[in-house]
Amino acid sequence: MRSISLKDIVRIDYQEVIKSIGVYVKGFVEESGVDKFVLGLSGGVDSTTLLYLLSRLVVRDKIIGLIMPDTRTTPIEDVEDAVRVAKNLGVKYYVVPIDTIVDSYGVAPFYNPLEKLATGNLRARVRANLLYYYANKHGALVVGSSDRSELLIGYFTKYGDGAADLYPISSLYKTQVREFAKYLGVPGEIIRKPSAPRLWKNHTAEGELGLNYETIDLALYALFDLNLSIEEAAEATGLPVEVIDRVIKMHRSTRHKRIGLKTPVLPWLPQAIKEI
Repeated sequence: MRSISLKDIVRIDYQEVIKSIGVYVKGFVEESGVDKFVLGLSGGVDSTTLLYLLSRLVVRDKIIGLIMPDTRTTPIEDVEDAVRVAKNLGVKYYVVPIDTIVDSYGVAPFYNPLEKLATGNLRARVRANLLYYYANKHGALVVGSSDRSELLIGYFTKYGDGAADLYPISSLYKTQVREFAKYLGVPGEIIRKPSAPRLWKNHTAEGELGLNYETIDLALYALFDLNLSIEEAAEATGLPVEVIDRVIKMHRSTRHKRIGLKTPVLPWLPQAIKEI
């Protein structure tokens, strides 16, 4: 069996990516009748790449960036990077600290890991609320910055960073997003940042997942793009079977995050909600 590497994943036509996503965004504008966009800016590679991409696809005064730090968990350099990018691209932005909003929920101290996770997810959901508030206020669509890696393993907060009207980079693996960022001219210091949701202090994706995205993407590519079995994926990527199996379990255990509204079907109805 042919071995695969990250080069096989990132070696794609990025000009075609821009063209295809442009058609996708145009379709949303035509269908919704809305041509303004609101997105969260974290100073990380995904949201920065998304902003660079949007600034090529639509008029920049139609874009609003929201920078929403919790000063106890968000490094000041992330805020500075987000502000610098928005200014350099000439995009309107707001800095809205969420500390007091989070505290208004009366969250408990971190006595156990579940409380830490609950408060972290609350931060993500507060940000989603703010994004939709500004979107309603300005008559805009909320643009999500989740990539394909995050969506396939469920590494996002349900109704938090997973809440958006459209997801332009959702067909790109994390490693492809980093390569795409280079193509678009994103500053190198942002491209090199480790993925870090910052939902609690010193929170990084690799620290929480226990795997880096290079490994995750190799496994996902083998499983979803090449349709290999666990054993075949392990042989092709050189990854242990246990790692491939772990990635599959991440995907399966988070399926509920990726499905739409589920309602019960009553005996006299062919289906609960019918689209016409």
